[in-house]
Amino acid sequence: MTPYDKREGKIWYNNELVEWNDVKLHVLSHGLHYASCVFEGLRVYDGEIFKLEEHTNRLFHSAKRMDIKIPYSEEEINQATKKIVSNQNVQNGYIRPFAWRGSEMMAVSAQKTKIHVAITAWEWGTYFDPKLKTEGIKLNISNWRRPAPNTIPWDTKASGLYMICTLSKHEAERDGYTDSLMLDHEGNVAEATGANIFFKDKNGELHTPIPDSFLDGITRRTVIEIAKSKNIKVHERKISPKELSSFVGCFLTGTAAEVTPVSKILENDYKVCNLILDLSSSYEKLVRKKKAA
Repeated sequence: MTPYDKREGKIWYNNELVEWNDVKLHVLSHGLHYASCVFEGLRVYDGEIFKLEEHTNRLFHSAKRMDIKIPYSEEEINQATKKIVSNQNVQNGYIRPFAWRGSEMMAVSAQKTKIHVAITAWEWGTYFDPKLKTEGIKLNISNWRRPAPNTIPWDTKASGLYMICTLSKHEAERDGYTDSLMLDHEGNVAEATGANIFFKDKNGELHTPIPDSFLDGITRRTVIEIAKSKNIKVHERKISPKELSSFVGCFLTGTAAEVTPVSKILENDYKVCNLILDLSSSYEKLVRKKKAA
């Protein structure tokens, strides 16, 4: 795979289209040293950006919570996102807009730093191996927990919040798993390292953790809407790890993960059932609705 700093094309960088290889970030940028960076992840399907406005709105929410003032309006970012997708001719891929503090100050304090914004887009397939979409992925349970909501800006997509996700996923992969299930600060089920999680019970109803210390994903909300439209009952509640053995199905949701079945969490096995496959199919039809129409 071509390293991301060796790719070709343009990157929208501070309101200019800059050659991919010419984009520079100083090593003393505050965003690098103190994680003062927020970002989003969007998908492009058949040349169309899925839920652009919702993602941009969340980017601005994250920035505000992190005391970062983005020097553009939401509409300007929306237009810039469309521009870079068109320029890169991305048909089925991924978009990463992000904002960070520059190098004017090198300390915890950062009031005088310049806010930089960049938007990148590239062709990208599925996050997990396509084969696992039918077989299901395997999860371990991380030793790291999502922090308490009064210790971090938990409802943001900020770079520093993913440090323990990287550690968790690395450990999972070393032990032969695909990803890791993370618990919250109370010891309840929270999410995977980059996706929300759902469970199916013996009655065909869905259960998903309340997002009160981790991100309420846009894909998560979309899948809940799809499930309800099919008269599938969805319970948003606290879920204890002790309940894992009582469920018969499990899947992850996320912009990158889309709808991905889970076949195993440690010693607990789950079926990749028709309900999960149907939700995945319905999600696929929704994101490609222009083509289907």
